[in-house]
Parts: sequence; C-alpha cells; structure tokens
Amino acid sequence: MRYWYLVILFAFTSVNALAEKGQFVQPNNLYPKVKLMTTHGDIVVELDRSKAPLTVNNFLSYVKENRYNNTIFHRLEPEFVLQGGGYDAQYKAIEEYKPIFNESGNGSKNQLGTIAMARLNDPHSATSQFFFNLADNAHLDPGRSWGYAVFGYITEGMDVIEKIRAIQTDTSVELGWPNVPVEKVILKTAVVLPEQ
Repeated sequence: MRYWYLVILFAFTSVNALAEKGQFVQPNNLYPKVKLMTTHGDIVVELDRSKAPLTVNNFLSYVKENRYNNTIFHRLEPEFVLQGGGYDAQYKAIEEYKPIFNESGNGSKNQLGTIAMARLNDPHSATSQFFFNLADNAHLDPGRSWGYAVFGYITEGMDVIEKIRAIQTDTSVELGWPNVPVEKVILKTAVVLPEQ
C-alpha cells in the first residue's frame, strides 16, 4: 500500500514539475519572445509576464518541452481567429498539462495581432490551445463573465498571418469540425529567442 502511494505521489509531483518548467525559462525577462516556425513562414510573439505570468509560463512550458512542434493550426475563421496548439499533423491530441487559472482580467484586450488562450466553457479550462486574434474581438474580453486571456502579441510575421488567413477551409473528416484549413498549416518548431 505504501509503495503504491509513493508511486502515485511521485507521478503527481513529476507532472506538476513539468507543468512549471516555463517559470524557469528566462525567469527575469518579463517579455520573452517565441518564434513559431510554420510551413507558411515565421511568426514572432512577445509574451507579457507582467500581465499574464501564469499563462506565459504555461505557454513556455509547452515550448520548452517541444509539445508544439509538428502541430497544426486546426481552426481558421479569417475575420475572427486562427487557433492551434492542440493537435499533431495527424489530428491526434497532444499531451496536455493541467488547466490554468484564467487571467483574462489583466487589462489586455483581444485585438488584432494578439495571442490568447483557447478554452472550454469552464473559464479555467485552458491547457495547450492558443489563438491569434484576426480582428478586434471585444466580445472575447471579460465583462459580466470571464473572457479569454491575452498574453502577448505578434511582433513579426503579420504577413504570414495574412497568407494563412487566405487559405480555404472546410469541415474536417478527421475532427468533424468546420473551419479547418484544407491545406495543412503546420507549426514545425517553436523556440524561445535569446534575451536582448
């Protein structure tokens, strides 16, 4: 009985330790930058730990552990959002860390060119999936209810975003969802850029 308790405790500790790796990535840098190298070009995002520390550290954990490598952008609504971070190129769900607290009340708005966390109806259900706002989406900001947490913005690669938003979409046979790019948009590699 004691042995199984220790195994379970070790497994739980290991998962939590993995989930917290992002806090050790450039820990003194409030605005780390991440380059997302896609099949359509590179996108650089500047993250904002001053407003969304939990969300930024969560995102950096996935980057550090290469969880975003060879994933797809599975949702494209050209006048709304481009969403990814949840599935590999074969539409298989990636391994997720535990959900994080919703930091949507941090003052950042869901405006064109920002990056925010996707979630389910539960406001604190965000794990790995993120989206780029392709318009000013004020209805995603908090008001009488929880919003969607913005944690950075695009500093380079809006031309890449424009290229991607022109791709045709359809309902995916694999996922059973609409608004899936017909031509796969793959996030080949995500890397943290050196501090400047």
